[in-house]
Amino acid sequence: MSAAKLAELDLIIAATLDERELAYERTAPGAYFVTLPGVHKLATSAWLVVGDHSLFVQAFVVRRPDENQAAFAQYLLEKNTRMYGVHFCVDPVGDIYLVGRTPLAAVSPDEIDRLLGCVLTYADESFDALLELGFATSIRREWAWRVKRSESLANLAAFAKFADPAKNS
Repeated sequence: MSAAKLAELDLIIAATLDERELAYERTAPGAYFVTLPGVHKLATSAWLVVGDHSLFVQAFVVRRPDENQAAFAQYLLEKNTRMYGVHFCVDPVGDIYLVGRTPLAAVSPDEIDRLLGCVLTYADESFDALLELGFATSIRREWAWRVKRSESLANLAAFAKFADPAKNS
């Protein structure tokens, strides 16, 4: 790729992120680390990297599940069939990411917005279900520990349906 083309894409990406008021760090020409604010997953960090032939996007979603690996994987594979622009994948240690590529010719403010919107939507909307599937035992233990010590349960409220013994009796 020519230096002029990289500079053009770099300007498009920076202008798009600025216009949408997203927090980001430009780590090199054509490489951006973007923070997307969520509801369930409070923040999702995503890389946008211009390559020779495509714009690569990658975002960490959740670490390797502690339990229910088969149900966890099935959930991700079923979600993949309905997704645009990115898909769930697993790294060598089993952590879950969203990844995708789009041709450089398709890079535009609208497409960048669409890709980042997909990353945010898929990470945020799946987060609670993934935690329940892969970490229910840990969440129940954390719930019990906090109750015993009269600690706040505010950030565990989404899991009360299965973690709170009072709701399960």
